[in-house]
Amino acid sequence: MTLTVRQFPCLSDNYGFLIRDEATGMVATVDTPDADAVLAEIEASGWGRLDLILNTHWHPDHTGGNERLKAETGCEIVGPEEVRRAAPLDRVAVDGDLVRLGETAFEVELAPGHTLGHVVYRAVEDDLAFVGDVIFALGCGRLFEGSPKQMWDSLCRIAAWPETTTLYCAHEYTESNARFALSLDARPEMRAHAEAIFAARERGQPTVPTTVGAERRFNPFLSAADAADFAARRAAKDGFRG
Repeated sequence: MTLTVRQFPCLSDNYGFLIRDEATGMVATVDTPDADAVLAEIEASGWGRLDLILNTHWHPDHTGGNERLKAETGCEIVGPEEVRRAAPLDRVAVDGDLVRLGETAFEVELAPGHTLGHVVYRAVEDDLAFVGDVIFALGCGRLFEGSPKQMWDSLCRIAAWPETTTLYCAHEYTESNARFALSLDARPEMRAHAEAIFAARERGQPTVPTTVGAERRFNPFLSAADAADFAARRAAKDGFRG
């Protein structure tokens, strides 16, 4: 692998990701939930620079640090056009774009549903992707702007990637997602998977990242029959209090 990822918690339940292209030393952050947390992680890493911000969507818990980090580091900000609703943006990323961090290439894929312009960044050679709020471990994002069909199509696109692909999602929601999954799935292996998640959280350990393979097996939204079934499951999750 040519990419090193440092994952760190910030805000109430976000994860930040500081990434470094080892061939060149260039550094990026995926989203900017909290400028202080990003700057502290840069200091802790010893990497000493920030060259690029990769925004997945416009929500303030993903763009809130753009302005300060740009001012303090001079980094370039890349993201979908919708980012301008909340924060500075230097370069618009659209479906099919290639964004480079040194020698690491990220394919930009449009993944609407949570927001209309949400994008994900996939490094094919490193077999990993930063998926923002589209898919979570055992879950998916709420439909704030897009339709169930749009989100279903976005999830199917991600599910079609190789099962070994590592998915870095942006929130620690897995405990509540696991409880919902158990309400739909009585398989012993589902119960064992959920118990492992509960134990990890009890120890204070993250449940992110996940993999495409794990989500194919256990994510209740990926196992929906079609877009209509997905819509019903998403509505049920929105009202779930288990």
